[in-house]
Amino acid sequence: MSNLLTGVIAGAVIALVPAVPSDSSLRLTLTHPGRDTSGTRAVTLRCDPPAGAHPSAARACAELKASGGRFEHPPDGRMCTAVHAPVVARADGKWRGKPVRFRAEYGNDCAMWSRTGTVFAF
Repeated sequence: MSNLLTGVIAGAVIALVPAVPSDSSLRLTLTHPGRDTSGTRAVTLRCDPPAGAHPSAARACAELKASGGRFEHPPDGRMCTAVHAPVVARADGKWRGKPVRFRAEYGNDCAMWSRTGTVFAF
C-alpha cells in the first residue's frame, strides 16, 4: 500500500510540474513585395516537441535539426520558372536557446523552396 501511495503522489507531482517551454521558437514570415496580396503571411514554429501554426512543423523541425539550425542550403535541384515574383523570407526567434535572425529574398516561391525546404512552405 505504501508503494502505491508513493506512486500516486509522485504521479500527481509530475502532473503539476509545468512543461518546459521549447528553446526553439520561431516566427516565420513571407512577404511578396510588389504583389497585390493581403500582406505578410506568418506562422509560429516550435520544436522539441514540434508545434505551432506551421502546417508541417515536425518536418520543418527535422530539417532545421539536420542542418544545424541553418535556414538556407544549396538548391535542391528542382526546376523553377524564371518568372520574377520576389518573396522575402524571415525567421526571428530562438533556435536551441540562441537568438536567430534570418532574412533572404528569392526570385519566386519555387526558388525559395529549393533553398529552404519545408521551413518556409506555408
